[in-house]
Amino acid sequence: VTGPEPCHDLKVTIDEALKCRESGEAKTILIAHSGHGHFDLAAYDSYLSGKLEDYAYPEEEVKKAQAELPEV
Repeated sequence: VTGPEPCHDLKVTIDEALKCRESGEAKTILIAHSGHGHFDLAAYDSYLSGKLEDYAYPEEEVKKAQAELPEV
């Protein structure tokens, strides 16, 4: 079972294939699809049922994570 978020690439791929069918254009369409829904679906279900709680990520943890980012 695919998770909800990665399904957007399937929709775009199908839309592009339908455009090619209508125009007669032959085109290779590459899709990079990932995600299986194992972890996504529980949170998605909580969101849709109004049970997903807001979580304020601790500012200290944000700063620690940012400190580990490379300089670009």
